[in-house]
Amino acid sequence: MSAAPVSGSSRYLVLAAMIFAVAMTFIDQTIVSIAVPDIQRELSLTTTGVQWAVNAYLLTLAAFFAFGGRLADTVGHRKMVVLGVLIFAAASACCGFTPQGSLAEAWLVAFRAVQGIGGAIMFPAALAIVVQNFALRERGRALALFFGIAGGLTAIGPVLGGYLTEWTWRAIFWVNLPVAAIALLLIALSKPVTASRPAPMDYRGLALIASGVALSVFGFQQSQIWGWSNPAIGLCIAAGVLLLIVFAVVEKRTASPLIQVDIFRIRAFSVQNLVLGISMLVFVPVFFFSSEYAQISLGDSSANAGIFLLYFFIGFVIASQLGGRMLDRDGAKRPVVIGCVLAAVGFYLWAGDATTLRFGSQQWDVVLAGAGMGFMLTPASTDAVNRASRLSYGEATGITQTVRNYAASLGLAVLGTVLVTELRSRLTDSLVAQGLPHAQAVSEAAHLSQVQARSGGGSSANIPQFFRADFAHATQAVLYWMAAIMAVAAVVAMIGLRPGVQAEIAAEEQQAQPTADEPDRP
Repeated sequence: MSAAPVSGSSRYLVLAAMIFAVAMTFIDQTIVSIAVPDIQRELSLTTTGVQWAVNAYLLTLAAFFAFGGRLADTVGHRKMVVLGVLIFAAASACCGFTPQGSLAEAWLVAFRAVQGIGGAIMFPAALAIVVQNFALRERGRALALFFGIAGGLTAIGPVLGGYLTEWTWRAIFWVNLPVAAIALLLIALSKPVTASRPAPMDYRGLALIASGVALSVFGFQQSQIWGWSNPAIGLCIAAGVLLLIVFAVVEKRTASPLIQVDIFRIRAFSVQNLVLGISMLVFVPVFFFSSEYAQISLGDSSANAGIFLLYFFIGFVIASQLGGRMLDRDGAKRPVVIGCVLAAVGFYLWAGDATTLRFGSQQWDVVLAGAGMGFMLTPASTDAVNRASRLSYGEATGITQTVRNYAASLGLAVLGTVLVTELRSRLTDSLVAQGLPHAQAVSEAAHLSQVQARSGGGSSANIPQFFRADFAHATQAVLYWMAAIMAVAAVVAMIGLRPGVQAEIAAEEQQAQPTADEPDRP
């Protein structure tokens, strides 16, 4: 049966250990993007190489989450957390020691991919440990701390990356080593005990889902490099989706599947994953786009661009705690709907003020947008895992994280296209207004819009005023899209979720757990 929640301060020591463990995975989602210009310059990387220094991590993280969740449930959660921390830390050290020369590009991309695998093994196991060590009525508050602190570190990444890059870009990888050491120490002290369920690994299912997610995410990632008109983009995405459909059919006929697809028959689990998928179109991309906006339109340094996101982080963390408490008291529907609405309003107001080029007029919009995301993300994620308690927590977490990362990749691709398209149109008009022939203006705008990501990070004096204004208008379009996306999430949550606390249902499901599980005591 499932391990009984422990009592006393030891639960919070376990929680602290798991937060430190997953902190590295959240920080690395955004910290590298700040250092990209320095990495490319020092290592002489190609444009494709530097793109993959960012994308390889996100791709393997998305592709192997389901595997990590299943592995945690069958081998043992604590074992997988420790293994994931060690893999992640070792890969981080290797990234920091990337040699200069012809080997640099392959070395950095390869170890970034290994980082992603380590994170995919670690995260589902860590969340499962937190869930199993807290009683159902306390999970909202506990996971509010987990997601609030760990998720907020996504916003800390650019801040930390900006300051570390001023010393050396290699430090953005080395910073993971002391975090990993603290995590391992806390795990040794807290000795979390969880339940595991030995079962054969479904390698056929693993090959199908990893290939399907990797191919389609690859297509999304390459869309801004190759362009949506390139047939290879559609082919990659279509092939990936087809493999995922085959995976679902095969899993239905597999005795010990990687994922029990019947889990999606649980209404709340399916709806919460849909809400999470929609909101993730916004949550990770907002850090990339707002960082570029701060550097290009506001002319901030990379460090100050990170501080820009701290306002989002402040709103996120505070509202996350409120949303978690509301989940424990009233159920998930109210905080999820309220959070989606607040986020939609926040992004809408932020979009309206983005073209002022003054952060003072935007800061409360940013706080409100962050608060909305924090208010809904913790209850939605917690409710999804709780509702799936008849199945295993690691497996359920692997599913939710696969959905979240898949959607984040799609959001980056689609919203990135919106940004570039709008920027190109604005730049063409600006260049024509300055007397450039239309055909030449179109060509020059296309060139400028392709190199815009490398235009920030310096003084605003180095960026033409018309470019700053045009980039602000392009960012405004993205923020309006984000507002619309969160409004859709609010409608889905309003229609799909049912009100009320789930304690009675979840308690029955807990009692229905198989009795063959053994305590995970490595």
